[in-house]
Amino acid sequence: MYKVLTVVIGASILLASCGSSTIQKPGEDLKEKKARLDSLKSVQTKLGKSISDLQAEIDKLDTANAKKEKAKLVALTALAPTSFTHFIDLQGNVDAVNTSWISPRGQGGVVTQLYIKQGDHVRQGQLLLKLDDAIQRQQLASDETQLAYAKDLYQRRKNLWDEKIGTEVDLVNAKNQVDQAEARLKIDQQQLDFTSVYADIPGTVNVLNIKVGEAFGQGSQAIQIVNTDNLKVVVLVPEIYQERVRVGTPVKIAFPGLNNKEVTGTVTVSSKVINESNRSFQVEIHIPNSSDIRANQVSIVKLQDYSASNVITIPINTLQTDETGKYVMVAQQKPDGTIVAHKKSITIGQAYRDKVQVTGGLDTGDRLITDGFQGLYEGQLITTQ
Repeated sequence: MYKVLTVVIGASILLASCGSSTIQKPGEDLKEKKARLDSLKSVQTKLGKSISDLQAEIDKLDTANAKKEKAKLVALTALAPTSFTHFIDLQGNVDAVNTSWISPRGQGGVVTQLYIKQGDHVRQGQLLLKLDDAIQRQQLASDETQLAYAKDLYQRRKNLWDEKIGTEVDLVNAKNQVDQAEARLKIDQQQLDFTSVYADIPGTVNVLNIKVGEAFGQGSQAIQIVNTDNLKVVVLVPEIYQERVRVGTPVKIAFPGLNNKEVTGTVTVSSKVINESNRSFQVEIHIPNSSDIRANQVSIVKLQDYSASNVITIPINTLQTDETGKYVMVAQQKPDGTIVAHKKSITIGQAYRDKVQVTGGLDTGDRLITDGFQGLYEGQLITTQ
């Protein structure tokens, strides 16, 4: 200690002597001033180091002063094994598994009767609207008359044939006329049936953009029925997760518009094609029937891609980094009963939200400093009260 004190005193004298020479000398140029400034800075650095070393030695030897050190208030958490789960958080969209755009079975026509309104719940096979059928009924009536005539002619030919009058060819031709008239009548009846448009699935009328007097034909997206009894959530997953998300991956789905209602499920469909425009692939999750959930509703999807049990986790904000790597501050009790801060280097694994998994460096029972760890140094006295 005396040796260090001697160095400090000598450095102080040297600094004082150098300081007395700061008075500008006659004819001194810029180069000489810079050289003199560098010399003074060198002396100042040596003096500062000597003072720091001497203070450190004094602190070690002066036990009475050490006991007077004020402990820093911290919060401690005893570490225990727990489970850790990592999710991929994405946004999804609710879609109906069964959705139908209604079209006429024939060529279509002008709407004469409309039996539904938007929002109605319809059953499968329910009549939705009626198309103008005047032409079909006229054709049906004409062909019914032709069929009656053909049947009468056939019966006359058959009666004559039974009495051995006439030729077999006449009888066969008459029978063919009846068959052809019956076939035309079936087509007419089918065309007439096509003027009645029915629901092909049960559900709710979601779109209704047709009115009486308007034309309704093939490809017209005027009536949409959505079956909300069978829903799915569709999610676009970035391709970097393609090895971590597959059919069977557990999923949690929340619906912000429903007071954060949450349902669980698994991935039921995973596309094998990457979308070139957004570099993602589509997955689907079937969800239970719920009267609260609507088609096209936004959902928050959490795809579980990692899970571990009996592991050590810590709040991610307690993790610190220096030139040697990651570390945390823990509490260490000394033989005299005092508690000091101790720096522990650790290795980490997955992180999710405010938790990170510790794969090495911490043990069960370690007391992690979770509050007040900022600015702590090795061996600093700490307290929890």
